[in-house]
Amino acid sequence: MVKTTADPTDVTALLPLPPATFHILLALAAGDRHGYGIIQDVEARTGGALRLSPGTLYRTIQRLLEQGLIVEPKRRPDALDDPRRRYYRITPFGTAVARAETRRLTQLVRLARGVGFLTPEPT
Repeated sequence: MVKTTADPTDVTALLPLPPATFHILLALAAGDRHGYGIIQDVEARTGGALRLSPGTLYRTIQRLLEQGLIVEPKRRPDALDDPRRRYYRITPFGTAVARAETRRLTQLVRLARGVGFLTPEPT
C-alpha cells in the first residue's frame, strides 16, 4: 500500500470548515484584526448568535496558522496600539478556502430550496 499525503494547496481537503473557522476567515477578509477584534466582529456579524470564547478562538487561530490559512503580519496596522496584541491576516490560500466553503454552502442552500426546505427569497 502506497501512503500519500494531502496536497497542502488543495482547498477542498479542508472542507467542510467548522463554523468558528469560517467566521474567523470572514472577519479577517475585511482586514487585519487582533483576537478580541475577531470576537467582536463575529458577534456583530451574526447578531449575537455566535459568540466565540477565547479558548475556541485561540485554538482555531493556532490551527489556521498551522494550515497556512492565516499569518501574523510583520507590520502592525496601528503603531500606537497595545504591543501585546497579536494581529492576524488571511492568506491567499485562506481566501481560496473560504471561497470554496462559500460555494459549498451555497450549493447546500440550493439543494434545500429545491426540496422545499426554504422558500425563494423575494427579488
